[in-house]
Amino acid sequence: MIIEQFKHFYFRLPVPARLIITILSITLLFGTIIHLIEPEQFPTVFDGIWWAIVTGSTVGYGDYVPLSTTGRIIGMLLILSGGGVITFYIAMFSAYTVKHEEDLSDGKVAYHGTDHIVIVGWNERTKKLVELIRRHDKKIDIILIDQTLQHISYQQIPVHFIHGDATDDFILQKANIPEASRIVITADSSKNEKQADHFTILATVATRGNNKSVPIVVEILSANQIENALRAGANTILRPNDFMSSLLFHEIYKTKSKPFESIIQLLANNQFHQFALPQEFEKKSFIHVMTKIKEKDYLLIGIIREDNWRLNPPADFQLEKGDILVTIEAW
Repeated sequence: MIIEQFKHFYFRLPVPARLIITILSITLLFGTIIHLIEPEQFPTVFDGIWWAIVTGSTVGYGDYVPLSTTGRIIGMLLILSGGGVITFYIAMFSAYTVKHEEDLSDGKVAYHGTDHIVIVGWNERTKKLVELIRRHDKKIDIILIDQTLQHISYQQIPVHFIHGDATDDFILQKANIPEASRIVITADSSKNEKQADHFTILATVATRGNNKSVPIVVEILSANQIENALRAGANTILRPNDFMSSLLFHEIYKTKSKPFESIIQLLANNQFHQFALPQEFEKKSFIHVMTKIKEKDYLLIGIIREDNWRLNPPADFQLEKGDILVTIEAW
């Protein structure tokens, strides 16, 4: 019964662990036997174990040598058995290391760190975001979840890749969402706007279910999905379509001196955010909220009310429940 339990336990261990246990068992066994056979040549069990390790690894220092025929036979058996096991261990360890690197690149390895940033979706915006984060803080870990990528090299893109669907709890757990410091969910450019927003909202729901307090930044393409994203648990909503439409409009009607280009470069160095109006700011003036928001290093530039944008409204403009604050955070 005990032997069966040990076999069950032993064969459930990873291969490297089994090899280490086997090597330790062999050296302990042969070290003890050689000590018992030639106690004068090997005064202690430790001396025997030392000899077994040196002999089994084929190093052969020669400080301990069996003199009797029986001792030499034990030595030959050790070389044949121990040397083969150690060689096999080195080969398996090398193969395990290579396999682990391949699994990392294929997105199969779970992440176990904390205070990391999780990004959902791989595209040019994500690539640029990774560059900006690395430039800002090289120590922070970035976890990328994507189901379209099959392989990504860490040497080329410094992220921990998780291959899978971000709406699946199993995949989110592999990214260790409960210990993340911030989540970014980007819109899937390969889908139409409605499908992309539905996936974003569903991923937000799944993410919020795994972490009740983590800030979630989402990219929404359709204005009518903003409220759904907020209800799903998003803290910040970005709408790239509106901003890009404004840029295209100004590009069409820009003057010959091209003054708007300098503004684009200025805005490129800032981070846009959209927040649902906190309850404490309801019925407050725009200038009052702007002052309070500025204390948190955000510049309030306007609001979204019923899908209508109002940039730089009058100072006494009263904010209402349901308003979305449009802000810029200095980088």
